[in-house]
Amino acid sequence: MDPKETKRFEKLYQRHLRMLKLQGKSEKTRDAYTRAIRRLRDHFDCCPDKLTPKQLESYFAQLVETHSWSTVKVDCWGFKFFWQFMLEKDWQWVNIVKSPKVSIGMQK
Repeated sequence: MDPKETKRFEKLYQRHLRMLKLQGKSEKTRDAYTRAIRRLRDHFDCCPDKLTPKQLESYFAQLVETHSWSTVKVDCWGFKFFWQFMLEKDWQWVNIVKSPKVSIGMQK
């Protein structure tokens, strides 16, 4: 990112941290959600507020291949928080990522 974009990201990032705290998120959740935002920033080399749903769909499709479902789910929720509280946009693509359901067989 260029210096201007980096400065803009840092300003959003600090506000994101503040909003997470104000929403009562635990330290562990704050760490996970901010890691998700940094991961997106690093992947696209831009401030995450410029990403489109199509880019995010592609990103999460790649993330599913390289990370655990737990990580994918936390990153999805982390970006959802960013999208709703920081960008104040409707979360219309929440069903992009759904972890597989595990069925437990009946024991005899």
